Amino acid sequence: MVPLLLLLLVILILFGAGFAVQALWWIALAVLVVWLLGFFKRTESARWYRW
Repeated sequence: MVPLLLLLLVILILFGAGFAVQALWWIALAVLVVWLLGFFKRTESARWYRW
């Protein structure tokens, strides 16, 4: 019974990590799109960010 519970626990951890990585990829893609839009929409006198 214990090995079966350990196997289920490992499967849940791997599934959760896979979902988190997938969500992080979508967040990174959204940030990249926003950054690119801001980069191309900026003017020489005013920037939308301060780096």
